[in-house]
Amino acid sequence: MEIILIKALQFMLAISILVLLHEGGHFFFARLFGIRVEKFYLFFDPWFHLFEFKPKNSETTYGMGWLPLGGYCKIAGMIDESFDTDQMKQPMQPWEFRAKPAWQRLLVMVGGVLVNFLLALFIYSMLLFTWGDTYIPTKDMTHGMKFNSEAKELGFRDGDIVVGTENGEFKEYGMDMFRDLSEATRADIIRNGKAMSISLPGEINLLGMLKTEPKFMAPLTPAVTDSVIPGSAAAKAGMRKGDRIVAFNGKPIDSYNEFTDRIGRLMDVMVTAKTPADSMKVRRATIVTERAGRLDTADVVLSADLKLGFTIKHWAELYKRTGRLLYDKLGFTIKHWAELYKPVTKKYGFFESFPAGVKYGCGILKGYVDDMKYVFSAEGAKSVGGFGTIANLFPATWNWYAFWEMTAFLSIILAFMNILPIPALDGGHVLFLLYEMITRRKPSENFMIKAEYLGFGILILLMVMANLNDILRWLHLM
Repeated sequence: MEIILIKALQFMLAISILVLLHEGGHFFFARLFGIRVEKFYLFFDPWFHLFEFKPKNSETTYGMGWLPLGGYCKIAGMIDESFDTDQMKQPMQPWEFRAKPAWQRLLVMVGGVLVNFLLALFIYSMLLFTWGDTYIPTKDMTHGMKFNSEAKELGFRDGDIVVGTENGEFKEYGMDMFRDLSEATRADIIRNGKAMSISLPGEINLLGMLKTEPKFMAPLTPAVTDSVIPGSAAAKAGMRKGDRIVAFNGKPIDSYNEFTDRIGRLMDVMVTAKTPADSMKVRRATIVTERAGRLDTADVVLSADLKLGFTIKHWAELYKRTGRLLYDKLGFTIKHWAELYKPVTKKYGFFESFPAGVKYGCGILKGYVDDMKYVFSAEGAKSVGGFGTIANLFPATWNWYAFWEMTAFLSIILAFMNILPIPALDGGHVLFLLYEMITRRKPSENFMIKAEYLGFGILILLMVMANLNDILRWLHLM
């Protein structure tokens, strides 16, 4: 419960910051051009609000709604999500949005997106200035990678060190690495100390690389125990620090990756268990360990839920945290691959951090845009997540680096999604304004109102779909 609360608090704080600044972008340009802003709200307020106030001699009412799905800046003389058509029937006033030239209205509409994008670049710059850029070069990951059957069919072998493609050398293990491999025609690797290349098709499905279990590739982690928890099943079996797992339930184990795969298969079997006896049958296992060349075999009883207790939720967490251990329900710990190698840290001065932050942020945006094509596939639609998925991306403990990095990423997503040419989003208004600037004709108010309703309906359907996916995943139905 505590973990859920910490994740939820980080999510709510990040969203509040992003919504306030997004709407603040609209507010800034509106006031710059003398347009009256009637309301400025964090969160929506259908039927009632949590609080509101109107400063003396101010034209704007500030408040906070109860529905945390966003916020709004109600600009006079504009057709927006408030659907206030009565105002549009009144004579046009010089301080209204509709009375201003198209270029001013365009800046008002892109103000929110502009602020979100600049905010992300600023956060990334400050992260680099404060913490630097810490990563493990893929060429230094001497244990190599563990590959699934699809990757092995392409020519990869367990233990290969993947160093790059025809497009250049990899910096670190992460999304960019998967993305480059999915589009590459050649992978450069080091196998048994020798440099060589593997031909690739140039069109591997990125979503499939990430969603299949086991994944296309993952850092190979040796199955060597780091410590044993007193009183655990592992301790009762006589396991000690430094023991290497060589077999599980009669089948060889070549890495911790292989061990987790075997546990995953047991989970599938556990789901079909109908009685306590069936569950206990699944939980009973035989494990073989090696210590100083000697093999020891022991019978153990796995925990009731069979969970390993370690999942990779966010790439940056693997690099920024130290002392992280893999906790296994058997009662032993294994060093994670991020602890097996010495990380490299590049420091940035204050002024150096800005071009580096801009480059990094633009790279994040490019990758996100490139990956959008998968959303329109059946599997991609299932992978879309709602508020639960987003909140779960935050770390289980309060970590300022991870919080601000995730906030910057969400800011880029918010900017990109809002600029899509969908009515009711900023991009929809921008599309109609560009039409007006090109044709010198305004779309009719009746058309704008209908378009706003249509766009709002599309957004509601997308939101329902995303959050329904969260619920189905929680129920293990997807």
